[in-house]
Amino acid sequence: MTTQKETAGVRRRTKETDVSLSLTFEPGPIEVDTGLGFFNHMLTQLAFHAGWSLSVTCKGDLDVDDHHSVEDVAIALGKAFAKLVPSGTGRARFGYAYAPMDEALARAVVDISGRSCCVFEGSFAAPSLGMLSTCNIAHFFQSFAANAGLTLHLDILRGENDHHRAEALFKAAALALRMALEPRGGAASSSTKGEAAIDVQGAGL
Repeated sequence: MTTQKETAGVRRRTKETDVSLSLTFEPGPIEVDTGLGFFNHMLTQLAFHAGWSLSVTCKGDLDVDDHHSVEDVAIALGKAFAKLVPSGTGRARFGYAYAPMDEALARAVVDISGRSCCVFEGSFAAPSLGMLSTCNIAHFFQSFAANAGLTLHLDILRGENDHHRAEALFKAAALALRMALEPRGGAASSSTKGEAAIDVQGAGL
């Protein structure tokens, strides 16, 4: 298991984006600059409530739209997460949380499983929040889970204000991840299958 102070860095460069990201699983500085104000706000909420130190810069083709920037930041964050936690061993592994924001309520359930799966239930009334397309909120979590090796279930349970609904969702995800990353004593493996379940093909637990 990695120590909490270990930092993972990821650089992702394509014809569409240039992303630099560093992640540490302990509270610390949070600096986010993606060119998308509301997305910056949500990533800051995610890192703060998860108890992470996070640095992200993204220069993307925002003259096209926000899709590539959101997707590539999610990929970089997922890869950094997987570097720090390649399996649930030594961690609580499972986490769940509800988070309210005024009239909005969201739920998140996570398993550091090595199996990439994201189920998202929720909707937004507006097509965008600032420059962030609301359809890319689900895509962010899907891309993050796919690259982090997480099973992630997300539900927006209620809410009238789209800003509140989105922020409750990111906070719930952060709190669930924080729980799943807690150190775990007892059994050497986080699965009844044992650590042989983790192989070069990335078999799940």
